Amino acid sequence: MGKSKSTQDPPVEPPVAEAEEEDYSVEKIVDRRIVAGKVEYLLKWKGFGDEDNTWEPVENLDCPELISQYEETRKKKEELPVKETSRKRKSIAVEKDEDKKKPKKVPEENGKPRGFDRGLEAEKVVGATDSSGELMFLMKWRGCDEADLVPARMANLKCPQVIIQFYEERLKWDTQTEEGDGITQVA
Repeated sequence: MGKSKSTQDPPVEPPVAEAEEEDYSVEKIVDRRIVAGKVEYLLKWKGFGDEDNTWEPVENLDCPELISQYEETRKKKEELPVKETSRKRKSIAVEKDEDKKKPKKVPEENGKPRGFDRGLEAEKVVGATDSSGELMFLMKWRGCDEADLVPARMANLKCPQVIIQFYEERLKWDTQTEEGDGITQVA
């Protein structure tokens, strides 16, 4: 009796193998961004909620129909605002290039302009982060108590001396010399 139970082998496949073979399907493409020069798409997965959406590089994707459909829709949306703004005011080429690279998030919060859109002069960089995939500076404005996150590429163009001052304040010098050669090393 005990012998017959021992001759029955349990299933050989571990549960981990099943998880590795599971195929995830893209339901739709929600957004697009460029990180370090590479295109990434925000994906909505079939059978999962919005909280499970993930950013994936284009080279990892196998859904060319969804990508082309999203890109067509995106191009149509981009064309409409450009026509409207071109009638209202002229803009320089640098601003147009920056607008294409920006994430789709509007820089206004509750209808209130943010960053350089407020027309204020940058006083000081309080800090920096790249948590959104793009280097951003927390900028303090002259004559204002509020600070805003602004893209580094925009700040570098609009207030280069403020950015240089930020980096200079954080620069550390190694005062010890190697073998008395009198040369100091930048840390």
